[in-house]
Amino acid sequence: MFAEPLIELDWSNFKPWAVAPVSHKVSEHPLLQIGQLIELAKRLETKGGIRAHTSDAGAGTAFGDAPDLHPVAGPLIQTMEHIEATKAWMSLLNVQTDPVYRQLVDDVLSSVRPQVEAKDPGMSYFGGWIFVSSPRTVTPFHIDKEHNFILQISGQKTVYVWEPDDLRVVSERARDRFHSRHRRDLIVWREEFRELAHCFKLGPGQGAYMPSTSPHLVEVGEGPSITMSFTYYTDSTRRDNLVHKVRGRMAEFGVNIPASWHSGRFDQTLYWGAKAARAAARIGYQATGRKVGQEHARYARAES
Repeated sequence: MFAEPLIELDWSNFKPWAVAPVSHKVSEHPLLQIGQLIELAKRLETKGGIRAHTSDAGAGTAFGDAPDLHPVAGPLIQTMEHIEATKAWMSLLNVQTDPVYRQLVDDVLSSVRPQVEAKDPGMSYFGGWIFVSSPRTVTPFHIDKEHNFILQISGQKTVYVWEPDDLRVVSERARDRFHSRHRRDLIVWREEFRELAHCFKLGPGQGAYMPSTSPHLVEVGEGPSITMSFTYYTDSTRRDNLVHKVRGRMAEFGVNIPASWHSGRFDQTLYWGAKAARAAARIGYQATGRKVGQEHARYARAES
């Protein structure tokens, strides 16, 4: 047990579904220096654990398509070794699947677990994502399912992030589709969104807390950057995911539920019905010998 959290914020006013600035104590960690990250990249590359695109990707580039639309031409390890000049954005995926980095992910998230669970219980499915980027590269506008502490390790970044319920930026229908099919095609960037965002200008030791489905866009400054995201699910994210998933599947059959109904008793009904159906399906899958993912596992992709 850590004497104090490795991520610091105003825990007394922490709201699990609200964006907040944070600070942290991991910038100098040996595993987050470029030499060790290159060694990690060599291990992850063998199992497809690196995602990359060039600096030609912009805010409005479809996030999921960026590596295909703007592919990095050279070998990925060499690209990382010369990141200052290669005009590339690189992400080391699910680093918790690496035994060395799993401990780092566990150390950081376990250090804040008491504070998080006091207001958002059921913290599980720990994950880690490391971003090594050339100057002036962009992470296109998108949303993710996990709660996320994004921490700046070296270099400078500007993070634009919007509240997870800001329907001016991402509609309820787009969130439903994202959860039901993991599609982001209804999430479309418009330049006027910037004036609606929380804007965090991050240097080493700084970061932000982004709740599940908070839209965000990240721009690297004039030098290379290293950033790490520590992600997790809670009981509330699992509930939100399941409700959106049901709404998304219903929409595919022409049943479009008004956004104004996305609260209270109606969502509770959807949730408990979907939860019962999911439990029954899992029992059926297990009976036929099919592998069933464990959403309450301590680590994401724990089977890796």
